Amino acid sequence: MSAPASGLNLCPPREPSPEEYIAHVDVNSFYVSCERAFDPRLIGRPVIVLSNNDGCAVARSDEAKALGIDMGAPWFKLAPTAERMGLVAKSSNYELYGDLSARTMQLLGRHSAWVEVYSIDEAFLGVRGTLPELQALARRMKQDVMDHLGLPVCVGIAKTKTLAKLANKAAKKNPHLGGVCVWEAVTEEDREQLLGRLPTVEIWGIGPRLAKRLMGLGIRTMKDLRDADAVMLRNRFSIVMMRTVLELRGTPCIPLEEEYEIKDQLIFSRSFSTPITDAHGMEQVLGIYAQQASARLHKHQRQAKVLSAWAMTSYYNTQDNHQPAVTVALPGPTADPLLLTRAAKALLPKILDGVKYARAGIVVTDVRPTGAQETFEPFVNRHEARDIGPLIQKIKQHHGVNAVGLGLAGMKTGPEWTMRREMMSPRYTTHWDELLTVYAS
Repeated sequence: MSAPASGLNLCPPREPSPEEYIAHVDVNSFYVSCERAFDPRLIGRPVIVLSNNDGCAVARSDEAKALGIDMGAPWFKLAPTAERMGLVAKSSNYELYGDLSARTMQLLGRHSAWVEVYSIDEAFLGVRGTLPELQALARRMKQDVMDHLGLPVCVGIAKTKTLAKLANKAAKKNPHLGGVCVWEAVTEEDREQLLGRLPTVEIWGIGPRLAKRLMGLGIRTMKDLRDADAVMLRNRFSIVMMRTVLELRGTPCIPLEEEYEIKDQLIFSRSFSTPITDAHGMEQVLGIYAQQASARLHKHQRQAKVLSAWAMTSYYNTQDNHQPAVTVALPGPTADPLLLTRAAKALLPKILDGVKYARAGIVVTDVRPTGAQETFEPFVNRHEARDIGPLIQKIKQHHGVNAVGLGLAGMKTGPEWTMRREMMSPRYTTHWDELLTVYAS
């Protein structure tokens, strides 16, 4: 097959291979695609989905990208010209996105018994087969998700996770591949050309800072990194960098995980629809975040040793620039909502009345499995020993998320700062009274 003027070219089919492969499936522009699945009028139009409280763009359609709208662009700057540009903005509808994500993962589970849900819109799957069989499998997965959910996905298949992610990216950027790329079915010449063209920052796990350090060693492209001395890079960076090098060479170093567990830290943060200007309002914010952190830690059977809390004024507020922060060493590894809430409140004395805080958050770090460090009986927290955290979660599961909470976080009526979602679409798949209505003529 002759190579096109640009893009990748496919090799002729090879002999059957007994080796295992990894497939990476990613929904294209997931949030936007979820909106389009129930409102086809959005197809072909520039669409963005906004962050909580309609703050900034967190998802963009290709048409919106073509207009030059950056990720993170604030809505208050885009709104005055949106109508003239034909730009459609939607408030984030996480209930809809979460349900469609769960359905997508269930569908993918029909094609492999080994599915690792990596994020809300992407998953890794363990697959086997010859190259033609893998290509056919990838096309079936893609078609299944489109037929059942109306969501477009791209599929990349390779021997390692890193190369599968790269293959997926190639599938997205080369339309003639039809959204499917089996890395080893691409000619070696095209693979080398692609690796020699893409910068290291495009590699899964390589951020701008690492890319800059690599550039200082003369390593600019993926090909440069693949061919570099892996031991030298391990000594200069970490074992993680060495794994990336080996993965680029086709040696699997990052195994599939049945469940993506929380790692070293958890972050809970949100911008406010209405600025918070006093310690009372901030106390409610911190209480809610601390109890969300407690719930997540309990769910994954984890405890944290350190909590940091912070607040900040708007980036665009040049008059009241204030960014207080505290870090609290917890008395021991804990997931107790009371202890976490109490620790988060250490920020309150630093809150200045009258200053317009636009965002706040907490981070729990030094996360470890529950019970990994045994606590002497005299030091066992009496609240944690009573399992207050799991009890609160059981009540919420049976009676709703607003049924109970500690302190100000348990107020029946939600706080004003979380309420703004003025352009949210219906929750089509999870609420009977918001089902899509179809008229037949």
